[in-house]
Order: sequence, then structure tokens, then C-alpha cells
Amino acid sequence: MTAPRRSGAGVVRFYSFLSEGPSFLDDVLAGLSAPHKTVPPKYFYDWRGSKLFEAICELPEYYPTRTEMAIMESRLGELVRLLGAETQLVEFGSGASLKTRLLIGRAQPSLYVPIDISDAQLRSACAELARMFPWLNITGVVADFTRPLKLPEFMGVPIRRKVVYFPGSTIGNLTPEEALEFLKSVREIVGPGGMLVIGVDLKKDRRTLEAAYDDTRGVTAEFNLNLLARINRELGGDFQVRRFRHRAFYDEEQGRIEMHLESLYQQVVHVAGQRFEFKPGETIHTEISCKYSVEEFQRLARGARFHPEQVWTDPANLFAVHAMMAV
Repeated sequence: MTAPRRSGAGVVRFYSFLSEGPSFLDDVLAGLSAPHKTVPPKYFYDWRGSKLFEAICELPEYYPTRTEMAIMESRLGELVRLLGAETQLVEFGSGASLKTRLLIGRAQPSLYVPIDISDAQLRSACAELARMFPWLNITGVVADFTRPLKLPEFMGVPIRRKVVYFPGSTIGNLTPEEALEFLKSVREIVGPGGMLVIGVDLKKDRRTLEAAYDDTRGVTAEFNLNLLARINRELGGDFQVRRFRHRAFYDEEQGRIEMHLESLYQQVVHVAGQRFEFKPGETIHTEISCKYSVEEFQRLARGARFHPEQVWTDPANLFAVHAMMAV
């Protein structure tokens, strides 16, 4: 079933909430001052980082993107029937909105609300969507979705159901405890009867997982190291990027991939006038990517008052797309 083709010109608006909460500098200084150094993964996505991630998604080792897209393409009709007509489609971490185009084209939402931390990336993606779907109402929100977020009220657009779309297994960047709190915040946004459509990477063998996060071409390594270049450029840092290396490994006990930047030497780095010492082998922890079985994720979502409606996986059980109803 395809929603009726909409007519008329859509309206494109933008809001920015990035000024609320700690800044990039605050988070970097706090993270590098911690006993185990860390920088949040949301800061990967400057313009260059966003482009590098798009390149990662095309790599032969990186199965999540193509696998999730294949699931969406094969199950799109079922999903559209579940969502119904006159939806408000909210996407967290929208990036280039590539996967969403398929859903927008078939579901014909009344309003699309992409939320991303990169202003430039968001505006570029919205401009392309407005060109592809001139009837589409778009409200771009520049914000950090890992922090509490109250969306603006939208008037004059018929909305029967709010739907949050969260593809790409980005939920894995949160610990299970953080993921539960995030899902509770999504439940508040969509309200009773609203829906969550979410991509979740499944547990599998170590070799497949580690190859996906440490590819032979070194694109993921470049993506990880670009974080140091961004700190140098935007925060007055003096990291010598070549004195660090990318590390990625699967922690089977915790069910997650960890990404680190490892210091190759004894060295001192300055950021915004503050001094940070590194020992050889000391790391900056930059990302986790938690993996779940279908049953584990459904149990987690129930804790946030989401009822599993449908789950679709690929033939090799690499990836799952969950459709869930807020109760």
C-alpha cells in the first residue's frame, strides 16, 4: 500500500538547540582529564567525518548499511501499512537521510523532522529532500539527540501518529542503561499509539564484527583519527595525528565493539591551553557499538513501554529492523 500522492509545495524550516548543554570544548576537556580518557562519538561528525562515514557505509566489510537497506526494501510495504497515513516522521541522527528517502517516498508523511548535530550536513540533506519531494514539509532540528530534547509544536499539518525512525544501529553507541533512558525519551515524544522503527545490529562472530570496524582500506581508521584533526582545528589542539593509531575490538563479555585512539609514544598534547600527558599504549576511548539478540533488544524496549509489533531480519541474521508500538 502506498499513501495517496500529496500535492502542493512543502514548507522547510530549521531550528537549532545546540547552544543548550556542554560544548565540544567542555566535553573534550572533561574527557581528556578523566582517568580513562574519552571523547563522545557524536563529535566524529564534522563535515569531513560525515563524508568519511558515508565512505565507510560503502565498504565491503561494513555490512550494516547494505543489510538494513535490503531489509527495508523487501519489507517496506508491511512497514507502511503498520505506520498508517498522516504521520509525523522524526529521525534521530539523520545524516544524509539516504535510507529515509525510501520510507518518505512510500509512506508520504505529513511532516519529516530530521535531527542531526551537524548543521551543514542537515541543511544539505534537507535541500536534497526538498528537491526530490517538493510536497514534503520538512522541519530540520540541529541538536544533540543524546540529551533531553523537546521538539517544537507544529501547527497546520494533519498528524495522526508520531513515528521515530532510528536506523543504522546508532542505538548501539549507547550503553544498555543509556539506551533505556533514550528509549524512554522517544516514548515521551511519540506518545501512546506512536511508533518506533529502529535498526539494531545483531550479535555474531568476532571476525565479522571486527572487520566491519577495522577495514583493510583504513577508512575507519581515518574516520577515527579525524576526531583529533577536528580538535586541532576547532579547539586549538596540537595533536600530532600520526603519533596515534586506530584500534577496534569486540568485547564478547559486554557484547560490544570498542573503538580507541592509541598513543604510540610518550607525549604531551595541549588543547585550549590545557596540558594532557599520554603514555605509550594509553588510549582515548571514542566509541562503543553494542550488539543485541532480537530477544535482548525487545526486552530492553519493553522497559521503556514499547510493545514489539514486528521484527525483520536478513537471511544471515546479521541485522534486525524492529517496529514497536508505544503503550
